[in-house]
Amino acid sequence: MIRTSMQTMKTIILWLFLFSFLRTSNTLDSITPTQFIKDGQTLVSAGGGYELGFFSPGEVKGRYLGIWYTFSTETVVWVANREVPLDDSSGVLKVTDQGGLVLLNSSNGTVWSSNLSRTAGNPVSQLLDSGNLVVKDGKETNPSNFLWQSFDYPCDTHLPEMKLGWNLVTGLDRYVSSWRSTEDPARGDFSLRMDTHGFPQIFIMKGAKIQTRAGTWNGAGLTGYQGKPNPVANFEFVLTKNEVYYEYTLINRSMFARYVLNPYGLAQWFTWTDYSHSWEPFVSSQADQCDNYAFCGANARCNVSNTPVCACLKGFVPKSPKDWNSTNWSEGCVRKTPLACSSADGFSKYSNFKLPDTSSSWYDKSMGLEECQGLCLRNCSCTACANLDVREGGSGCLLWFGNLNDIREFTSDYQDLYIRLAASDLGLRYRRLSALVPCFLWKIIGFLLIYSHIRLRSTLSEARRKLDSRNGDYRGEDGEDLELPLFDLTTIANATNDFSSSNKLGEGGFGPVYKGTLVGGEEIAVKRLSKNSGQGLREFKNEVLLIAKLQHRNLVKLLGCCIQEDEEILVYEFMPNRSLDFFIFDQERQKFLDWPTCFHIIDGIARGLLYLHQDSRLRIIHRDMKASNILLDNDMNPKISDFGLAKTFGGDQSEDSTNRVVGTHGYMAPEYAVDGTFSMKSDVFSFGVIMLEILSRKKNRGFCHPDHRLNLLGHAWTLWNQNNPLEMVDVTLCDSCNITEVLRCLHVGLLCVQHVPEDRPSMSSVVLMLGSEVKLPSPKQPGFYTGRTVTVPESTSSTTDLFSTNICSTMFLEGR
Repeated sequence: MIRTSMQTMKTIILWLFLFSFLRTSNTLDSITPTQFIKDGQTLVSAGGGYELGFFSPGEVKGRYLGIWYTFSTETVVWVANREVPLDDSSGVLKVTDQGGLVLLNSSNGTVWSSNLSRTAGNPVSQLLDSGNLVVKDGKETNPSNFLWQSFDYPCDTHLPEMKLGWNLVTGLDRYVSSWRSTEDPARGDFSLRMDTHGFPQIFIMKGAKIQTRAGTWNGAGLTGYQGKPNPVANFEFVLTKNEVYYEYTLINRSMFARYVLNPYGLAQWFTWTDYSHSWEPFVSSQADQCDNYAFCGANARCNVSNTPVCACLKGFVPKSPKDWNSTNWSEGCVRKTPLACSSADGFSKYSNFKLPDTSSSWYDKSMGLEECQGLCLRNCSCTACANLDVREGGSGCLLWFGNLNDIREFTSDYQDLYIRLAASDLGLRYRRLSALVPCFLWKIIGFLLIYSHIRLRSTLSEARRKLDSRNGDYRGEDGEDLELPLFDLTTIANATNDFSSSNKLGEGGFGPVYKGTLVGGEEIAVKRLSKNSGQGLREFKNEVLLIAKLQHRNLVKLLGCCIQEDEEILVYEFMPNRSLDFFIFDQERQKFLDWPTCFHIIDGIARGLLYLHQDSRLRIIHRDMKASNILLDNDMNPKISDFGLAKTFGGDQSEDSTNRVVGTHGYMAPEYAVDGTFSMKSDVFSFGVIMLEILSRKKNRGFCHPDHRLNLLGHAWTLWNQNNPLEMVDVTLCDSCNITEVLRCLHVGLLCVQHVPEDRPSMSSVVLMLGSEVKLPSPKQPGFYTGRTVTVPESTSSTTDLFSTNICSTMFLEGR
């Protein structure tokens, strides 16, 4: 028995030895000249986050040596032989006796090798926890003294602690370059690089042409990314006589993030989310047309909140008025009055601009602003100046010479820019006279303010009485006072220029919508109930009660209302990018909605609906979900609007019915349009229609394919069954789309528009499906796919789009 036990023990030890040998033979933590990595083996970082090995992207047969995440093996962050793939799986990576890395093929030929500036007697190669592949001298005590590192030769990914910029001593340019395609890691058309002409700045370029400009570093951040905060990283800009570079480190070192330049020239931030086991995008390099380099030409500013988006700077006029008026802004603007080239010139101050292109600039770190302005006025070629660093009140001097290019206007103050103008364009001759006028006016203004305050208190008190007397008081179901701010009619009239037609944004079923600006500068959207509107006080009150205390980033915010002199007015936060239909159904504007933006919008709408259905105080059914009721803020965040037709459900209630069918044809679910039955699943149907409209850039209502005479839902269903779903996707999305995400969204959209309500997913399931790789069920036939013509009852009413006319049909196709 003892002999048997000893034999068993020997067998166990032998197996443990063999297992250890096999494991170490396939997974290494470092290699020396006596070791190598062959296809099938990997080099793993000490922390286990990264590994290096051989791979084939997609369906490609060639083999590449690359680095990827151990938890996301399909996400490759660096490729060695990106230009020359191996023909088979016989590749070997070795460290030479001098400390060089070489990649050999099956015939022992060199496919790729590292560059060496010096040699070492005891070289060793390791993959660090940062994802940096390094070669160092094993006897070197300084852990960062590398013979060679992959961080000096980035591919399409900028990782934390990786320098983006120049070694000015050796001339090494560390820049990111895109893959040629999603399955070809060879160097593509686009690059992300530091330009050192003038004050250094970062560009995304297509070949030698600038695509977009991140701007210059001002001590607090890059001037082109105002309004796009990065909550996960700290950034640093280093400028010395030896090097200039830009890098970032993660605030939470246990998380993973990457900045990727894709084959279509779009740079995006991604963070790894453990709960969904996926990479989540949260910042994009190019969100709208103003991010296109010099979109408005020289000496002009771009603002997506304005129509048109381009305008000449103060003191400048269009170089070609004819082209400018036809929205061809490429030639930009020229000075109205030549500079005097003396101290008689002055400066116009701007505090909300992305600083101009600094390629033709000069800078000094020690000079103050006053000295900087004096220096500019003494130089005939100087056109603008600013502080180099905005921290602690500002320091340093930055001067521009010649034209000012690629200026973007933001919605809030960021950094002061001083643009040089002739005295006549600044109005300096009249300043003394202007200074005398306020002294006389102050007394009159003081009297008017006292009078207005007394009158306003009286008006608001009267409005409160009307608010409580009209069709019941405005209180929640629990009797809680909503305390919605009341606006004086005079305030609203002044803000909208007395409801001027030039301020009108559009008109919906409720009435016209105007853009307004309050005295403090806050922009608002004013929705005024029309006397001829099919909606009335019931819908007005419904919207006030439902949305007043809803708080979600994807719901439009109601700021207050006005009930005065037979007026019913709602006041909302202003959405500078108007509505979703304003973009997707216009051939020119739809070009500014690339796929990452579209996916961001789809996800935001889904999360807003989930809040209404599940997470808010009340379970709310919107009943009028459509593209025109999805408003877009300055960063293209979607916000659901127009709750005049919404209904609330009790805790156990799942559906309800009505004899008064309201909504917009093309978005209403079959059971609601025909039978008047509505539920959360009827909102899901409308959301599915919106998804398919975003993907196809076509309206569901009015679409009729010439081959089969089906509507948009039927067309999508037909293509799905023919295994040709991508034909549904509009060509304007192709250059920027992620095929996997697009197909997933199309699949989810078809699930949402299924004919039977019980077959449709809940919004919580939709959010999960959009944000993960969970397997999706096969969709069934959509609503309104085939059937007979049904006349809608006379009691049916419809609303129209908020910002565009949408005449509603009185005929339906009933799904079977």
